[in-house]
Amino acid sequence: MSVHAVNPPELPPLPGVLSHAVTVPALGLVYTSGQVAWDKDGRLVGGDDLVAQFEQAYDNVEAALRAAGSSREKIIKETVYLAGYTTDQAGELVAALTAARRGCPTPPASTAVGVTTLFQDGFLVEIEVVATL
Repeated sequence: MSVHAVNPPELPPLPGVLSHAVTVPALGLVYTSGQVAWDKDGRLVGGDDLVAQFEQAYDNVEAALRAAGSSREKIIKETVYLAGYTTDQAGELVAALTAARRGCPTPPASTAVGVTTLFQDGFLVEIEVVATL
C-alpha cells in the first residue's frame, strides 16, 4: 500500500523526516500532523488569543488538507490538544471551536485533550485530523 508525504509551501518546513500530512490513497484517507498557530516561517500567530490561535491552526490544517487533495468539509476525526486549559475556560473553548470550524458542515468525531505544554512556549492549541480524500 502506498503512502505519500505532503508538505505544502504555506506551512513551515518540518525537521528531519516529518510530514505535515500523509495520504493513503488506497484507503481514501489523509492524516495531518498536529498543526499549531504558526505562519510559514514558524512564527506564532495570535499571541494569547485562543480564538485567533484556533483559527490559524485550522487554516494550517486546511492548507495541509488542500495540498493532499482534501478539504475541511471532509474531516471525519479531529484531536485538539489544549495547553494550560482549565475547566473554567469551557465557554471560551466552545466559542473558539465553533468559530474555527467554519466550513465543516458535518461535525467530525472529536477529542479534546488538556496538556501542560505544547512543543514550544506560547502555543495554546494543536489540531490533528483525519479526512477523506
